[in-house]
Amino acid sequence: MQKVYKILVLALVTSLVGIPGHSQTTGSDTTITNIDVDLLNIFNQKTPRKYKVASVKVVGNRTFDENLLTSIANINVGDEITIPGGDNFSKAITKLWGQNYFSNVEIYLTKLEGRNIDVEIAVTERSRLSKFYFRGVRKGESEDLSGKTGLVPNRVVTENMKITAVEAIKKYFAEKGFRDTRVNIVEKKDTTFNNSLTLDFMIDKGPKVKINNINIGGNTVDAHKLKKQFKDTKERSRLTLHPTFDSGYIVKPQRYTFEQYLKDNGYLTWSKTKRVLDPYVRIKLTGAKFDEKKYAEDKENLLDYYNSLGFRDAVIEKDTVYHTAKSGLNIDIKVNEGHRYYFGNITWRGNTKFSDSILTAILGIRKGDIYNLEVLNKKLGKSASPDGGDISGLYQDDGYLFFRTDPVETAVYNDTIDYEIRIVEGPQATIKNIRISGNDRTKEYVIRRELRTIPGEKFSRTDLIRSQREIAQLNYFNQEKIKIDPVPNPDDGTVDINYGVEEKSSDQLELSAGWGGYIGLTGTLGVSFNNFSIRNIFKKTAWDPLPMGDGQKLSLRVQSNGKAFRSYNFSFTEPWLGGKKRNALTVSVYNTKYGQTYDPLTGQYNPNVADERYISTTGATVSLAKQLKWPDDYFSLSLGINYTRYKLSNYAIDPTNLPGFENGVVNNINFRIALQRSSVDQPLFPRGGSTFLLSLQVTPPYSLIDPNINSTANPYSFIEYHKWRFNGEWYVPLGKPHGEDRNKQFVLKASAKYGFLGRFNSKLAISPFERFQVGDAGLSNQFALLGYDIIAHRGYPVYDNSDPKVNPDKQTASQYFTIFNKYTLEMRYPLSLNPSSTIYALGFFEAANGWYSFKDYNPFKLRRSVGLGMRFFLPMFGLLGFDYGIGLDRFTNGGALKDATRFTFMLGFEPE
Repeated sequence: MQKVYKILVLALVTSLVGIPGHSQTTGSDTTITNIDVDLLNIFNQKTPRKYKVASVKVVGNRTFDENLLTSIANINVGDEITIPGGDNFSKAITKLWGQNYFSNVEIYLTKLEGRNIDVEIAVTERSRLSKFYFRGVRKGESEDLSGKTGLVPNRVVTENMKITAVEAIKKYFAEKGFRDTRVNIVEKKDTTFNNSLTLDFMIDKGPKVKINNINIGGNTVDAHKLKKQFKDTKERSRLTLHPTFDSGYIVKPQRYTFEQYLKDNGYLTWSKTKRVLDPYVRIKLTGAKFDEKKYAEDKENLLDYYNSLGFRDAVIEKDTVYHTAKSGLNIDIKVNEGHRYYFGNITWRGNTKFSDSILTAILGIRKGDIYNLEVLNKKLGKSASPDGGDISGLYQDDGYLFFRTDPVETAVYNDTIDYEIRIVEGPQATIKNIRISGNDRTKEYVIRRELRTIPGEKFSRTDLIRSQREIAQLNYFNQEKIKIDPVPNPDDGTVDINYGVEEKSSDQLELSAGWGGYIGLTGTLGVSFNNFSIRNIFKKTAWDPLPMGDGQKLSLRVQSNGKAFRSYNFSFTEPWLGGKKRNALTVSVYNTKYGQTYDPLTGQYNPNVADERYISTTGATVSLAKQLKWPDDYFSLSLGINYTRYKLSNYAIDPTNLPGFENGVVNNINFRIALQRSSVDQPLFPRGGSTFLLSLQVTPPYSLIDPNINSTANPYSFIEYHKWRFNGEWYVPLGKPHGEDRNKQFVLKASAKYGFLGRFNSKLAISPFERFQVGDAGLSNQFALLGYDIIAHRGYPVYDNSDPKVNPDKQTASQYFTIFNKYTLEMRYPLSLNPSSTIYALGFFEAANGWYSFKDYNPFKLRRSVGLGMRFFLPMFGLLGFDYGIGLDRFTNGGALKDATRFTFMLGFEPE
């Protein structure tokens, strides 16, 4: 048989290939019988000639289509190729090689007939990844690496893939403190699949590297203060330097003063400490890992701190990070502080609206103050905050939108810097157009009536910020996605303001059903529409699925527990009565019945007993709230009138103080006035502002008008009382925002609440109605039928004793307080601010108590508790809350820890 030779084409070299791997055999005979001399000499001719491609063939491809490869190579039948001198073949090889799918690419000329040539493209496909494993690491680390390395089965294995994976592995462990991680790759052929590889990443993490010492040289500023600026680069505790270091602990078998210990370890500034360590004290060590990226950020923090101290020329001349003998790191930093500078004379130029003295007072920088460029820029408003109080805010609140400042150093002498603040006031800008977008359900007028920016009025930054707050308070939109974009028009001195919102669901649905044994069917159906449109309720086209968008609130709720309990509630609120002013009208109607199902005669539970032994409550409330202009427009005043009718049938409401009073009708007609100020920035997760509420609920003084209005048989035909309430809440953001979401930060909530129930006639007992139930989770129960204010106290059950030394161990109380105090501190952190699920965690300290008279009142005798909790705000369901509290006084008064803890649950609202 013949053996046919072919010419291997390279970019710059042509050669006759006689290697078996590069030949084509038509049989088993290896004897050369024919050589195409013309084909052999095609690249040796002196004069370039054009040849036409007669055929193109691809060999060696297993997974890729031949047409695809010829298309990539861009060599097609009919193409003319100049030989020698043409670059078609070199370009084809480059393009195919660039796909990273092949380990070898060759092009052959297999036949020459006249000016026609046959081309063969030979490729060797790279192996594909079948499986990969991370050896020498824990399961959790292996799962993390799977996502970070970017390895995907069935992809082509390339050197770049392996290098990228190794770098990702080393980076992952470097962030955990393993800076000397070594990775070896073991490749194995996978016989299960053709041309497949299994990669084993053999990982040796090595020892965990901790920072032993951070040594700072060249400084005059205290090194301890400088090291505090390293937020994420911390040195290992000094305790690790003690000679009795053993297995991560300090062990000292003799009496050893804490003062001497600190001296031995370099803490000379603490020499006055007189504490003593007991024998065999074991102190757990702490340390810090090293992260290159965070270290770079911390060096910038160090220079920023120097700048804040007036050392504006401070630089880090050099820094060295090196290993120590015991798998640790030392960091040596040499700084050049330069001179410390101070502010000199500050003059103003270009200001006509405000005098120099006013601007200087607002700037708040005096001659001789330590130089701090950041403070200067902040006071000028170049890094303006919503709090205002800067020069830019002063001008922009008076319409000077085009205002700008340019602080210029006019003189630098010795250690003093003089500044001239050059002001360009520009014209006052007038608001021209207000545009609103994103409100798919809410009517535009509902948003416009909340805005403080009105076309034709002067621009004001304060009004802009206040408008954003008012939109957020509606709770119809994603509070994190409210956008305000002022668009200045310098040509005519106006500004357009574009508001962007994103609708979210604010309606709530409550639905449950069950079977209660002898009680029968139980269930709850409740709906709350917080952006309702009652005027479109009879328009068929508006039901999509409900008439929405006018900002009204409609709530319906039906609850049944067989004959034992049932409740009907209806309420409606029009927040802008008349449509011109924020006058909120609320109307509510309710009816509730609670029946006792226990039969004392038979000692059995019988639902029919509830027909004879029950209390029912029927009532209605009308209230009107008006926004005030004085002292500021955060205040509102509400007036309301309520009528509640209680009907008792063989039901004792106060067997202790009123034995025998089990039947009759009680009427409660009361008036309520409340003064409130609320400046919180948003309703679901407030991060700033405060809320104060002072209210008085009062009935007519019947006994002073007609002493005989109530009989002995029914001493409460018309109940009389005056009830005072005060609530105060403050929200304070702490520190800087954390994580990728710059809105996430810790928030401290502090609150104080007080209540007092009094009487008009000293000869009469204080009403058993409208008292204060203190303790437990604050969820409503049957006693709410009597109008009790339910005051939650996490970590304690409901209690009726004012002495904190008495452990409450009852689930209900025999009577309720007429006075209460409650104080709360909560540290909150948002886990999710998504409108579909706002979630935050909290830790709390709480102190509360109740009393029956001012004679017993002692505001310092409080029951204390601490604990942790979670809050979930979910569309259609409202609030879900869980708290785990420890009643400290239950524990310290002799109770076991397990008896002092209490898990509480809340649904639908935040308890008082």
